[in-house]
Amino acid sequence: MLKIAGNERLENAWDDAKAAGMSEPEKLLYRSNLLGADKRITNYGGGNTSAKVMETDPLTGETVEVLWVKGSGGDVGSIRLDGFATLYMEKLTALKGLYRGVEFEDEMVGYLPHCTFNLNPRAASIDTPLHAYVPKKHVDHMHPDAIIAIAASKNSKELTREIFGDEIGWLPWKRPGYELGLWLEKFCLENPGAKGVILESHGLFTWDDDAKACYELTLDVIQRAMDWFGEKTADIPAFGGAIHRSLEPAERRAVAARLMPAIRGFVSGDSHKVGHFDGSDTVLDFVNGRDMAPLAALGTSCPDHFLRTKIRPLVVGFDPAKPDVDAVLDGLKAQVEAYRADYAAYYERCKHPDSPAMRDPNAVVYLVPGVGMLTFAKDKSTARISGEFYTNAINVMRGASAVSDYQGLSEQEAFDIEYWLLEEAKLQRMPKPKSLAGRVALVTGGAGGIGSATAEKFLSEGACVVLADIDETALEATRERLVQGHGRDMVRSVVMDVTDEAGVADSFARAAVEFGGIDVLVSNAGIASSAPVEDTTLDLWNRNMDILSTGYFLVSREAFRLMRSQGIGGSIVFVASKNGLAASPNASAYCTAKAAEIHLARCLALEGAGVGIRVNVVNPDAVLRGSKIWSGEWLDQRASTYKTDKEGLEEMYRERSLLKRSVYPEDIAEACYFFAADVSSKSTGNIVNVDAGNQQAFTR
Repeated sequence: MLKIAGNERLENAWDDAKAAGMSEPEKLLYRSNLLGADKRITNYGGGNTSAKVMETDPLTGETVEVLWVKGSGGDVGSIRLDGFATLYMEKLTALKGLYRGVEFEDEMVGYLPHCTFNLNPRAASIDTPLHAYVPKKHVDHMHPDAIIAIAASKNSKELTREIFGDEIGWLPWKRPGYELGLWLEKFCLENPGAKGVILESHGLFTWDDDAKACYELTLDVIQRAMDWFGEKTADIPAFGGAIHRSLEPAERRAVAARLMPAIRGFVSGDSHKVGHFDGSDTVLDFVNGRDMAPLAALGTSCPDHFLRTKIRPLVVGFDPAKPDVDAVLDGLKAQVEAYRADYAAYYERCKHPDSPAMRDPNAVVYLVPGVGMLTFAKDKSTARISGEFYTNAINVMRGASAVSDYQGLSEQEAFDIEYWLLEEAKLQRMPKPKSLAGRVALVTGGAGGIGSATAEKFLSEGACVVLADIDETALEATRERLVQGHGRDMVRSVVMDVTDEAGVADSFARAAVEFGGIDVLVSNAGIASSAPVEDTTLDLWNRNMDILSTGYFLVSREAFRLMRSQGIGGSIVFVASKNGLAASPNASAYCTAKAAEIHLARCLALEGAGVGIRVNVVNPDAVLRGSKIWSGEWLDQRASTYKTDKEGLEEMYRERSLLKRSVYPEDIAEACYFFAADVSSKSTGNIVNVDAGNQQAFTR
């Protein structure tokens, strides 16, 4: 069977007992969340739902009809009640008298706020008229792959009739907006027995006067399309049959780990991008197919797919039968530049006098035969979702090309959506990016107090973070805590022993596959030891040197390699110690290793400056709270050295400082953030002491 969107049947998840006590708006929310939970029904952020509900007007006390409809930018799978716009139906109907024709339809969006019910601040979307003018209480608009495969076929009207008869109608392509809302109303009035309509190159509308019935109708229509494709295409090879064989999973990831930093460097000129890798069977079927290149060149059909994935993808010139990654990298810059030139030509061909300026001309989607799909965007979630949208497009192309000829949006229609002035206005309303947006940081010792506080700070400023630590249990607990606060897209973890050369290289490769590369390394993994020199064993000496000196060298060397391959600079921050500058009794191994760290940083600052890699040092002192090195013998040893107990040690350190203040992990995190952010872009080879003041550690 040709898989359009999975072989499993759609599940009717409606629970009558759960819905029994719900209001109509609550049933709308319930229905929306159920539909959005299955990506075969609609993609993230795609489609919308509505209900026409009788409400009490807060001004007059009269009962009025109110349209509840998914607000602008929402996602039906995760929406809550406050995500719906509410509008007076009487006022929406009155808008018809203001409509001046299709050439003026965009101005109708400006009237929607005047129809707001109950001062609801949720902005109504461009699709509001499509729901308002359907003369049914409940309306679903979904983007199922199986339906769009019909809608994107050359003979979609005939296929719609073959599958659904008169039950589901068909309308030709029309950009979403007020005019399409009037088309839908006209269709409903002329076809009162119809239960829905397929919009060419777009998606599905279904309707009913009951919330549950509308939900079940939507499922039924999609399932019938899926079943029809299953019967029609059982013996048809996908995409003309395979002409490439997939590499083994480990090989695919190894290729991606080398390609992604290079691509990331090419596309991060105006702002840093984050990458996502997809090596799923659906993607591999496509990138290995005979018809992949010509289908990809046609672009996508559904507007939602197009807006997320650009006019078309870039097909990377990689032959899995002769996997020469070096040769591909040598030619990659020329491929990227050719794509940009093609995009600029497309812009020039299609632009209007009032079109916004050309946006980023780089591809979003990169297809690699035998390997998979790489996507790049402003952040990880957008890159991942862009990949999901292109997977939807792959499913559409698979179905349409198997039963008909697939057709994407015409170039001019695609441009008019991409550079739609309403879309531009939405982009202009987006909040300013955070200071580390698009950046990727790897933090060693990430499960400790300083490491986790630094990760928390970076995440709060928009960075993606790879936590690295040798303690797997603590690492997982830290990762999960940070995921709860910042989302799964933002955080990854790798178990890393900084003294293991191969393990360090593998960890950086994994970071490259997960996020596309690295911009910031915080080298923080550490131990601490205390012993008089005559009691310092060679093993103890070597352990300090291995972790605190050699370990810092190994992770820095790998960071340099990765940052050089990106070509966009970077920042390396060593978390050293006050003891690297100021000697302490009974800690010769530790102090010497920390001094080596500081001098290594100076050497690397010299090497990295020419390619924009900055290397700086943060020197903490006496960070007791949350620090793993203070949870073992080190605490007892330092307490013994200074003739105090555990409870008195922090007080002793505080009183010893010039400022008489304690130093916490969050204080070190702030200093690391300073060196990671652009605010310190003119600083390299520097040392910042975060020790509450210690005269012996003054750098001058």
